[in-house]
Amino acid sequence: MDLYDVTIIGGGPAGLYSAFYSGLRNMKTKIIEVQPVLGGKVNLYPEKVLWDVGGLPPMHAQQFVQNLIDQANTFSPTICLNTKVEQIKKQDERFVLSTESGEVHYSKTIIVAVGGGILNPIKLEIDGAEKYEMTNLHYTILGLERFRNKRVLVSGGGNGAIDWAVELLAVAKELVVIYRKDQLTAHESQVEKLKEYGIPIMLNAEIQSLVSNRNKNAIEQVIISQSGEITSLEVDDVLISHGYNRDVSLTFADEIQPIRKDDYYLVSKGQCKTSVPGIFAAGDIISYDDKVHLLLGTFQDAVLAVNNAKLYIDPQADKCAMVSSHNDKFIEKNKELLKR
Repeated sequence: MDLYDVTIIGGGPAGLYSAFYSGLRNMKTKIIEVQPVLGGKVNLYPEKVLWDVGGLPPMHAQQFVQNLIDQANTFSPTICLNTKVEQIKKQDERFVLSTESGEVHYSKTIIVAVGGGILNPIKLEIDGAEKYEMTNLHYTILGLERFRNKRVLVSGGGNGAIDWAVELLAVAKELVVIYRKDQLTAHESQVEKLKEYGIPIMLNAEIQSLVSNRNKNAIEQVIISQSGEITSLEVDDVLISHGYNRDVSLTFADEIQPIRKDDYYLVSKGQCKTSVPGIFAAGDIISYDDKVHLLLGTFQDAVLAVNNAKLYIDPQADKCAMVSSHNDKFIEKNKELLKR
């Protein structure tokens, strides 16, 4: 049995910063992430420019994620990717985490950092649509250059769809947005940007069928039904943003069932402690009054969760880590940086 001081479930921003801070606090740390990569939901918008993280210049989300990963690896935590935790129970004074593959992990404390859950994009419900996913049917944007000088159809009217459409203004040759309802639900400022550029927005419209090219491997035309009328659009790429299905399959044994809000979010008793001693949470999964739903708030959650995990293991420990300018752990690392 390999027993860890803290096991962090989720490798998004909350989990990654928790890993860094727990290493700073001399805790034996493990991250378990269901996806094949770290970074969480931020990976859905790799080209999005982030402006509102303290002390950082504007940067693409993919660079921000890489910075978080590099920082999380500062103290060499154990990282398990492609690993889905299904149940947590407690045996004696340790938590036992059972995974979908049958593996078992052991930990003195748990930090739940699963965000909004495991997100799976809602697929286009048209027969045969899945065969185009390898060519020009997309459920996320992994790089804007893929769409340079292309005719792009964006289906969706929420923040995700409209944010993508605004990003594509700089590269796409033609852009059309369709939405099944009579009014877009995205932020007004983003919608106004599309209107300023004269981007066609088709409301009360949805994709009825897809027409393939000669090779039968890519979409050439999209047939759209709008208020009963049929329109055909020639396209190079189709981007679907119809939301996500949330997998909330992580469960707890009856005797350590934490109090939840809306049957999902873990309720904080203060300082990111759940109702179960030894189980803490950070990021979107934790609920409390005056919560800041921004990346900035995520980092504070992580610090609070780690500090309380440390105190749970060792009640005599300092309440928080020493600041970096006075922390012995950074003396050698600062020397290395100066040499560079």
